[in-house]
Amino acid sequence: MFTSDIIRSYQEQTLEWLRTPSSFDIQQIAQLRDILKFHEHRYYVEDNPLISDGEYDILYKLLEKTEEDHPELITSDSPTQRVAKGLTSVFTTVQHLVPMLSLENSYNAEDLRDWDRKARELTGLDTVEYCVEPKFDGASISLIYENDLLVRAATRGDGVEGEEITTNVKQIRSVPLSAPFSKFGIQQIEIRGEVLINKNNFAAYNAQLVAQNLAPLANPRNAASGSLRIKDPKEVGRRNLEAFLYHVSDVTLTGEMPAALQSHSASLELLWNMGFRSPVKQMKVFPGIDGVIDYCAGFEAGRDELPYEIDGMVIKVNRNDLQDKMGMTTHHPRWAMAYKFRARQGTSILRRVEFQVGRTGSITPVAKIDPVPIGGVTVGSISLFNEDVVREKDLHIGDTVLVERAGDVIPYIVKPLAELRTGKEEPIIFPTNCPVCGDALFKPEDEAVWRCINLNCEAQVVERMIHFVSKDAMDIRSLGESNIRKFYDLKLLHDIPGIYALDFEAIGKLEGFGPKSITNLQEAIEKSKQQPLHRIIFALGIRYVGETTAKVLARAVEHLLDFRNYSEEKLRELEDVGTKVAGSIHQFFSNQDNLHLLEQLEKAGLNLKNTQKGQVAGGSLSGQTFLFTGTLTRFKRSEAEELVEKNGGKLLSGVSSKLNYLVAGEEAGSKLEKAKKIPTVRVITEDEFLQLFG
Repeated sequence: MFTSDIIRSYQEQTLEWLRTPSSFDIQQIAQLRDILKFHEHRYYVEDNPLISDGEYDILYKLLEKTEEDHPELITSDSPTQRVAKGLTSVFTTVQHLVPMLSLENSYNAEDLRDWDRKARELTGLDTVEYCVEPKFDGASISLIYENDLLVRAATRGDGVEGEEITTNVKQIRSVPLSAPFSKFGIQQIEIRGEVLINKNNFAAYNAQLVAQNLAPLANPRNAASGSLRIKDPKEVGRRNLEAFLYHVSDVTLTGEMPAALQSHSASLELLWNMGFRSPVKQMKVFPGIDGVIDYCAGFEAGRDELPYEIDGMVIKVNRNDLQDKMGMTTHHPRWAMAYKFRARQGTSILRRVEFQVGRTGSITPVAKIDPVPIGGVTVGSISLFNEDVVREKDLHIGDTVLVERAGDVIPYIVKPLAELRTGKEEPIIFPTNCPVCGDALFKPEDEAVWRCINLNCEAQVVERMIHFVSKDAMDIRSLGESNIRKFYDLKLLHDIPGIYALDFEAIGKLEGFGPKSITNLQEAIEKSKQQPLHRIIFALGIRYVGETTAKVLARAVEHLLDFRNYSEEKLRELEDVGTKVAGSIHQFFSNQDNLHLLEQLEKAGLNLKNTQKGQVAGGSLSGQTFLFTGTLTRFKRSEAEELVEKNGGKLLSGVSSKLNYLVAGEEAGSKLEKAKKIPTVRVITEDEFLQLFG
């Protein structure tokens, strides 16, 4: 970007103005701006400054003073225009020129070789050229430049739309406010990248927070993401954010496509030469997949030596014409693959095991370990799932254990380090009685989980009430988990029917419950009485009965209590109800306490009748079955499912030969892969789903 002659000239002029600032003439203001941009590039992009921070500040203040005296000389890309005045009141939603799709993940060389095979088949080539670069672990952004000027910056959002954060991104000094794209006939360009905080800056910022008695940030990725949405741009500037730009997603040209945009590696070189921080120093191009695999392995081995957090490598087909030929699915491009590094690990001491009681009475052992930082997160509690897992791993209290975060997210214990045992370790003893109510525990023959089958167990009662009022169940918004636990402890609430008989006068005497809060709570409880039958069924928390199965059950009867007369065999005749689910439903409706609960709810005003039975017969989707997977961007999943049912279609809870349509949104996972193996299942996009309705 800067020739040796330009560098020498800029440095000579810099030193002259530092020695005698008074020699500066306002006719040289354009040169001063260029010199400041040059030093910003050396500092923020190349990590190789030629002057000190104090010397830079002298030149910056010289420009700032000159522009104050001559405001008519200010330009939009001046270094002084980065710093905004005042607060950002709102982040508006904007649409990306091209959707920001997720990448398909791989975890081993076999995955990469299989992807290479598909790439060769799609391109018709014996050998495909690939470009490899680090997969930065930060916050994704999209930048738009028009006529060489930065006009918009946005977060990834849902991939189709993001939040406009232009003012905040201007505080990131590795993002140029202008770049000479017009030299290449580029009128408009959309560039993708990642905002990061390097490890040293993150540690320093956390140290400042601790010194102020504030909680430190969890990890650099969260710190970067949260910083982009701070309302005070000056605070954003103090976070020392950096940005790597690594992909040209859209371009509008005034002439022919330049050679610099005909391959991915060339576009990264172009961005670097334009003044952007692109990963050209870490980028490698290989003919074929073997070199890619070796490079990924080497990079993973040295990941801790990097100044930034990375969680893998990104491999892209290098030629852009081949990318166009390969195309993309509904949620990821076929020409790119993310190679994810192995999960982070750490060692700690297993101090004790607590046994928690879930909503359905399941007893879950939870390991309490000495807090250990793993991949930027401090881990202190780890689920051990069930007794079989504990026995298989041969875990003991006092063991030194190897802890890993699966997918860099969920922590689990890999194994105990048995060779470090001293003989003082103690076996983990599973309780024979419920740790909450004291009743004997029960373990079904076909399960690995011990259960408390006392329906009046305090832990289960509270968890069932929390589930009952949740968003996808009865949706009693003013009665969340904290209020349920508080009311239960104060003996203002004992069970689910008690929700509809709360003593609002007593609640009004509690701190934090004013007249408005009481009114909101009363209205939310009263409104819940109008919920349809399938919501009530889901809210009951019957084991194995999710939202989709609840809808199947709601359609099957005139009144919910009709299930008292259903045998397991008759239940299995219902759509998508198997042996295990039928057994659970039959057990629920054979329990007199549960039947009494339903009678109480009906007396309280809930409608246990099926008012929608038979209403959608003969609809345009009659006889067709649907399942939704992944993240939907055009509508909420509940809205899509309601659309299916209103038109006579049925919803299934899993992929099987009974399924007609799988609607795949972004980041669809195992359901999509399973559906591809069943010839009779048609996989469609959201747009194709809408086309079914004309």
